[in-house]
Amino acid sequence: MKFATKAIHAGQEPDPSTGAIMTPIYQTSTYWQKSPGDNKGYEYSRGTNPTRKALEACLAALENAKYGLAFSSGMGATDAVMKLLKPGDEVITGNDLYGGSYRIFTKVFANYGIKFHFLDLSDPEIINGYINENTKLVWIETPTNPTMQVVDIEAIAKITKTKGLIFVVDNTFASPYLQNPMDLGATIVMHSITKYIGGHSDVVMGALMMDDEDLYKRLWFIYNACGATPGPMDSFLVLRGIKTLHLRMKAHCENGRKVAEFLKTHPKIDKIYWPGFVDHPNYEIAKKQMRDFGGMISITLKGADLKETFRVASSFNVFSLAESLGGVESLINHPVTMTHASIPKEEREKAGVVDNLLRLSVGVEDVDDLIEDLKQALN
Repeated sequence: MKFATKAIHAGQEPDPSTGAIMTPIYQTSTYWQKSPGDNKGYEYSRGTNPTRKALEACLAALENAKYGLAFSSGMGATDAVMKLLKPGDEVITGNDLYGGSYRIFTKVFANYGIKFHFLDLSDPEIINGYINENTKLVWIETPTNPTMQVVDIEAIAKITKTKGLIFVVDNTFASPYLQNPMDLGATIVMHSITKYIGGHSDVVMGALMMDDEDLYKRLWFIYNACGATPGPMDSFLVLRGIKTLHLRMKAHCENGRKVAEFLKTHPKIDKIYWPGFVDHPNYEIAKKQMRDFGGMISITLKGADLKETFRVASSFNVFSLAESLGGVESLINHPVTMTHASIPKEEREKAGVVDNLLRLSVGVEDVDDLIEDLKQALN
């Protein structure tokens, strides 16, 4: 089944009682049992809900995985993965990382005796120098947030498989439309569903997809026991959003390319981070593992101090200054004060997250309007 067909149909059947094409919103907390234990797989909606179950089957299909779990946020999904570990375990991850991931790693799980190594993963072989008997997990983003570095999934998967490590890929920036890490050897694929998969800035949700049945059972136990599961209304909204994922992503990619090409030659732009340019350091890897280059772009403003950067960020009419990304509307973000504020300045700047960096999530509006808006804001 091709991607567009899966987006519309995977995990969803006509409602058996009415024939409804759309999956019903099973707005219930509990389920009637004919006799104790006779529950048809449904006992309590924290653990299982038919609307959420349909969504999880659809998410798994989009990532070519056997199992899917939906969480009440991307951080809820991240939290569940970290709970697979125990004190003394070690994690290898990237040094260009979403601020929320950095925060939960360093401010929450480090307090429980888990050690994190933040590395420049442009050369996958670097992880060999940090793997020891305590290493249990490798966690990467690709493309990274916000400097759009592309990490070679297949190369890291070969190392982690040999060493028996769990390999997690945060696929939020790409979406399953642009790349499928499971096909390249990932153990778990993580998404902030809030972003491209939901796509309409009206739901907060996360997800994990995997093939290993034992790992699925361990994560399902955490999911049910700890309770970071989404409700049926949010699950329904995401199912509805997924039906246009392929159409939206095509538009994001087309607009992203045109905006990137405009910004690349603009006199007020110092650096531009977008993996679709041949001179991007990871262009060949991106071309190999992605189907297109997406609508996420980061820029640094030439000679701009913090005051001038704030002025530009606050001067847009079509782009909205806001956190998050991946919605149909275009957003602009200042990572230093918004999404990456929890990362210490020295660590941020090592990864290129500097005061004059802005991150654009290019939406699906008319691209001419977006370019005109960029022209007037940068003036």
